[in-house]
Amino acid sequence: MKSIVTAMIANLHAKPDETSELIDEVLYGMTVDILTDCHEDWVYVQTAYRYKGYCQKADLLLDEETAAKWHSEAQPIIIQSFADVLQQPRIQSTKLMTLVKGSSIGVFTQEDVPEEWSAVQLVSGKIGYVRTKWLQEKPSQTQITTEHSFRENVVQTALSYLATPYRWGGKSPLGIDCSGLCSMAYLLNGVTIFRDAKMVEGFPIVKIENEDRQKGDLLYFPGHIALYMGDNLYVHSSLGGNEVTINSLDKQHALYRHDLATTLTEVGSLFPEKPKR
Repeated sequence: MKSIVTAMIANLHAKPDETSELIDEVLYGMTVDILTDCHEDWVYVQTAYRYKGYCQKADLLLDEETAAKWHSEAQPIIIQSFADVLQQPRIQSTKLMTLVKGSSIGVFTQEDVPEEWSAVQLVSGKIGYVRTKWLQEKPSQTQITTEHSFRENVVQTALSYLATPYRWGGKSPLGIDCSGLCSMAYLLNGVTIFRDAKMVEGFPIVKIENEDRQKGDLLYFPGHIALYMGDNLYVHSSLGGNEVTINSLDKQHALYRHDLATTLTEVGSLFPEKPKR
């Protein structure tokens, strides 16, 4: 049974208990599959990227038909860090709710709406208005035009989270962890990768040689993942650094981190073909 996230951010826990480990966050408008109805407050779910955990029913719309329709039709995503959905297409209007980057929303065709605003439909069916420039059609991997543009775009997307506080299990501009950052950078560019700091069969990231790494590839460390920017630099959300930051693999660089540079275990790429030199 499919369900839609109706909270700005729905927490995914390791156990059906609010005090248990936060393992992921599912954003507004994302759909999940309900695997088990635990009891009156919790369900065990699987996300579209095959991550499993326990979610509170209060954060979901439990309606198979609506969820299936929403999944196919709610294509726009929020690309601004935070976006208010307003009652009217004007800045002075009352807020219906706030959405974070990566949230999905419906589009509602309405005449006489100023060009800078878009009419949108919430899961509840309510109509609101969001600045047009804060919306983007949900990309897919089949829409990747060139390898070069994808690599550039995925790095720029990761950099848009710079200075976001570190949050274990986080995946939004309110707080994000290492794999949350990398998975969102790829997801917002149409590619679904595994949510944790490892490569998993069935996902499109493939191991490559360290010397073949290029901008946009993924760097794997024990229990940690980063996104390579080129020139020995990488962007990552580090518990030790407290926020999304940039560091270097070059020991001569001011941003060098010895603990990571000396424990790099694997490099993964969406483009496993060896680059020409």
